[in-house]
Amino acid sequence: MSSDPFPFSEDITREMLDWTAMRIADGPDPTHGAQAFAALETVLGGSITEDGLGAQRAFELFTDTIVPATRPFGHPTSLSFVAAAPSRAALSFDAALGAAGIFAGNWDGGAGAIHAENQALRWLADLAGWPDSAGGVFVAGGTLGNLSALHAAREWHSRQHNTHARRAILCSSEAHSSIAAVARVMDAELITVPADDTGRMSADAAREALAGNVFAIVANGGATNCGAVDDIGGLAEIADEHGLWLHVDGAYGGAALADPEMRPAFDGIERADSLIVDPHKWLFAPYDSCALIYRDAGHGAAAHGQKAVYLDTVDKTHWNPSDYALHLTRRARGLPLWFSLATHGSRAYSSAIARTREIAAEVAEGIDGLDGLTRLLGPQLTVILFRPDGMSEEDMIGWAEVHRRSGALLCLPTRWRGEMVFRLCFVNPQTNPAQVLGVLNTLCS
Repeated sequence: MSSDPFPFSEDITREMLDWTAMRIADGPDPTHGAQAFAALETVLGGSITEDGLGAQRAFELFTDTIVPATRPFGHPTSLSFVAAAPSRAALSFDAALGAAGIFAGNWDGGAGAIHAENQALRWLADLAGWPDSAGGVFVAGGTLGNLSALHAAREWHSRQHNTHARRAILCSSEAHSSIAAVARVMDAELITVPADDTGRMSADAAREALAGNVFAIVANGGATNCGAVDDIGGLAEIADEHGLWLHVDGAYGGAALADPEMRPAFDGIERADSLIVDPHKWLFAPYDSCALIYRDAGHGAAAHGQKAVYLDTVDKTHWNPSDYALHLTRRARGLPLWFSLATHGSRAYSSAIARTREIAAEVAEGIDGLDGLTRLLGPQLTVILFRPDGMSEEDMIGWAEVHRRSGALLCLPTRWRGEMVFRLCFVNPQTNPAQVLGVLNTLCS
């Protein structure tokens, strides 16, 4: 009798690898989507048993029930929220990364992986125009990235101004919901600055709202709902004048730094103190990954470095990613981006991002040519807001559901200035503008 409680099956492993290769080659099925609890419980309920179902049956549950009950954000017709469009190289490597089982919290456990991740972070820092002192870490998502950056900001502000009073974060009314969540977690006040008609926070509006207890300004580097990039240069002036930390939330839009046509929208970012960019959004990496970068990485380490007797043996002379965010254990989640960049080159990334900008422009022009549709905003980066004339909110929701379920188009309603509108966000260079406009044309009939 084997002493291994988890015996290895080469046959099911090969079957899983074959399925993985097929899925990467073919991509997700656009007709997949969430299912009701009762339907899932009927099949998956009781799947955890004392003696187990066996690998074959468990894998069948995954392929036949679990995957079809997930929304395929990686498909070219998935244009709601900020979807994902991972390269096949990144997806393939992610499967290999899981098998490697790398602990990437410190240099001793993951030196090679950490060095490669840092190359990808350096590429992003160079796009922002940051000095050699810049550095950071890949964390699980934008919320954790924003929280870690703003914790470092408050710690820095406390050292600079010798105060520990309850303080405030200043941000745009179009800031991502995670900023409000971060403020609650940190027990910080949130000062919200009204954005202009395009969703942009101006330096004048920020200056008018500024209060004495502010320790950080958060600039949108591509607002999720409207694509707006705030006046980063003007906000940097305010930060310098008042001794504040400037953080840029570029979770979605920061990737546009790689496109020379869009780079001027971010002028002033070279003066920011921290930046986040989610590779799983517009940098063609799989879930989940957020690049958190500090212009001076020492400020991140001063805020986040953990100390304990069981950590005394960790080599502090090398780069330990656990020192730069609110985490200790971590996987090398930045490696799929590194692998795809190393495989295809940064020029391919710039071209792919530029192509999505062109797709957004083609769709915007097409919307203008369709009777019965009114374009309200954009493209800002690659976000477009539009409204079907005379259609009720109930009918808008119904139309979106029909086309989501058919797999033709994932285009869901949002709200802009209190009105229900449709929103498109392009991050996939494989999206076909003619196909999108063909579906949108059904709104006019």
